[in-house]
Amino acid sequence: MGKMFNVNGVCIPGLHYMVDLKDRLEAIKGMVDAGQYFAINKARQYGKTTTLRALAGYLQDTYMVISLDFQRMSSADFASESAFVNGLAREILKKVRRMEYVPEPVKVRLSELSENANTSVRMADIFECFNNWCEQSEQPVVLLIDEVDTAADSQVFLDFLAQLRADYLDRMELPTFQSVILASVYDIRNMRNKVRREKEHKQNSPWNISAKFLVDMSFSSEEIAGMLDQYETDHDTGMNVREVSDQIYAYTSGYPYLVSVLCKYIDEEITGIEEFPNGDAAWTRVGVLAAVKRLLSEKNTLFESLIGKLNDYPQMREMIYMLLFQGQTIAYNADDQAMDMLLMFGFVRVDQETVQLANRIFEIRLYNYFLTLPEVQSGEIYRLAMQNKNQFIQKGQLDMECILSKFVEHFDDVYGDQDRQFMEEDGRRYFMLYLKPIINGTGNYYVEARTRNQERTDLIIHYLGIQYIIEMKIWRGNAYNERGEKQLVEYLDHYHLQKGYMLSFSFNKTKKTGLREIRLGDKILIEAVV
Repeated sequence: MGKMFNVNGVCIPGLHYMVDLKDRLEAIKGMVDAGQYFAINKARQYGKTTTLRALAGYLQDTYMVISLDFQRMSSADFASESAFVNGLAREILKKVRRMEYVPEPVKVRLSELSENANTSVRMADIFECFNNWCEQSEQPVVLLIDEVDTAADSQVFLDFLAQLRADYLDRMELPTFQSVILASVYDIRNMRNKVRREKEHKQNSPWNISAKFLVDMSFSSEEIAGMLDQYETDHDTGMNVREVSDQIYAYTSGYPYLVSVLCKYIDEEITGIEEFPNGDAAWTRVGVLAAVKRLLSEKNTLFESLIGKLNDYPQMREMIYMLLFQGQTIAYNADDQAMDMLLMFGFVRVDQETVQLANRIFEIRLYNYFLTLPEVQSGEIYRLAMQNKNQFIQKGQLDMECILSKFVEHFDDVYGDQDRQFMEEDGRRYFMLYLKPIINGTGNYYVEARTRNQERTDLIIHYLGIQYIIEMKIWRGNAYNERGEKQLVEYLDHYHLQKGYMLSFSFNKTKKTGLREIRLGDKILIEAVV
């Protein structure tokens, strides 16, 4: 059986198509060489375990590596100090039995600690074992621990971190680990907040020796192309590797799970169906869009976590809503807890000191979520779009002029007497809501992040492989409108399109609502005024 794209658990070279991790591993090794202790805090399904497994192999010629996974320890192992020492020694001993050059006294002591659940066993006992091991080992010892989230509610684990910190601070006098690496979603500070009562929260961490981890673990378009080159060597589809990798990156921003799942869908589920009878047809821009559509229509643990966290943390939900619908530029604030949580879970990223949605797929999924809530779909504007949806599709394409014309009519009927603030904050949201039943199940749309502001938003619609660009803006007078027209023309050039659309929300009492056609050079702009 040949290689496949993997989205379940660790990726294994020889079995799975993978991006080249060498540059990442070399950068992390540089931190280990410098004797740094650090945490790899990344979102769910971001390749942490795959990276740690690869790192263990990459370091083994230079270091003795103890690689642990806290998922192997049960909740009972974190119930007390003695239980933790017993469980930790047990897990390390499993590794030691397959390792060469481990000093025999260390093996004996680990065996004793793993079998002795006596309450007299203390954290100091296993750290004494660690110190002896580091002193006697021919190679510096590195400790890797994956899935530290398992210990998120454990005071005992915080005590373990505190002891690691104490040994690190005394490393010039006391033999200790060359480097300690922890991998998890939650960072140490947030784990500590889950354990302490509110009145006991402190700013200092029991592991404040941790160095910043600045290695980018997302996949670049070039790295995706390298993985697709491997696939192309095996399958000879004739794909334009660069074009496909750019399209995948445009939707995923290199989020490892999203990259892999799109490739897996194209390879295993899309190739061979009627629209894409072979790999040559499937590994295209249109094939990527079909994979995106399939991904957005399914339930998976990543999306469930995304929506679940928004329901659990109202402040995060409010911030996401502001980003999606109100066009607000949100400056990055490292001290904002909701912002910190959104970054930690991988829902947003920081770009030029402002907060942006992490990737286009998350954005579309979140639009779908907010716009399909029962209280939203019960609204009049959604009902009218659903009622008229059949007239908006002509020969398999969207009749965008008809959509805009009807939206102007329906919006004026339903919301025409609303105040200015309503139109600024909700007008564009209602247009997206109007589009939802029209393209649902066939197309998708997203907002171009660089134009997302309170005055102007470019909505990009993909429908059966065809793109439509609609600039939604608040009317600020003729001069501003002319600038918007020029910007839209430039954007059409970027997307190699001849026709674009403008939806203007005007507060001018003498405004003339409806549609008009504007020709600028070889471009046609259709403007609708509400």
